[in-house]
Amino acid sequence: MSAREVVESFWAAMASNDWDAAAALFADDATIDWPCSGERIQSPAAWAEVQRRYPAAGRWRFGVHRLVVDGDVTVSEATVTDGEQSARVIAFSEIDGDRIARQVEYWPEAYEPPAWRADLAQRVQGLP
Repeated sequence: MSAREVVESFWAAMASNDWDAAAALFADDATIDWPCSGERIQSPAAWAEVQRRYPAAGRWRFGVHRLVVDGDVTVSEATVTDGEQSARVIAFSEIDGDRIARQVEYWPEAYEPPAWRADLAQRVQGLP
């Protein structure tokens, strides 16, 4: 599989809420970093268990907005929601063969824009 196909398969498994199928796309010695919370997960099985334990109001839905490929590195931008909570993720995936060897996921927190720039920026709801 190409790097694009590996990451597209990852997001398809995520969209089906099949954490084990998604984890199977990681190399056995993969590293998954979450810089926003300062965490590192060092096994696909642990990563899948985190997904299973994550508190959710219902089935997770994923919308991939962009997937950029440069050789064996991909960058994904996606929105994730369970119907009550929603988050944006930017994920850098390094592909080795047909598996993800390293993934760095940035989960930024949404925030209200400060009043001092209200005259310089337009509010847009639901940016993809």
